[in-house]
Amino acid sequence: MKTMQVIPLTLLFALAASAQSIKFGKCPKPAVQANFDATRYVGEWYEIQKLPAAFQKGECGTSTPPSLTLLVYMNCFHRKDGTINSIVGTAKVKDPAEPAKLEVSFFENSPPGPYWVLSSDYDGHALVYGCTNFGLFHVEFSWILSRQPTLPEETIEDLHSTLTSIGVKVDKMVYTNQDETYCAPMRD
Repeated sequence: MKTMQVIPLTLLFALAASAQSIKFGKCPKPAVQANFDATRYVGEWYEIQKLPAAFQKGECGTSTPPSLTLLVYMNCFHRKDGTINSIVGTAKVKDPAEPAKLEVSFFENSPPGPYWVLSSDYDGHALVYGCTNFGLFHVEFSWILSRQPTLPEETIEDLHSTLTSIGVKVDKMVYTNQDETYCAPMRD
């Protein structure tokens, strides 16, 4: 087998083993938040649900874009040993005509990944989607975020409808534990 065939297959199996959302075909091109306002998006968001991702382990997830430069802090509390792991990235607007299509980098010299805000009311919820093509298949990421540690089920169902309309399998999404007693050490 040629090397160029082995590498994508190896990557596919590695991602599948880590419970990533992998599908054949190209990434969909969903509509993003119209008239996205980064100044209103800034601040702390609690992760309510996500498509599992190899790079994001733990519970009590939060994301905090603190300024117009849209630095992104992602925290994950690992219950096993009580440590708090954080990662800091930068988000940039690729095209000023579509400010809700951000590109996020978490590691020096790593290629940026898509962070598209599909929907947000800025005060209650945000729906974020990302997708990367790898030849014959693509890998999807999605997060349902809230300004509070909880979100009404009706809102989650509405956001699921948006994801379903672009082909995301919402039954693969997992809830993030935001229980106050469980997550308190991270929030102190």
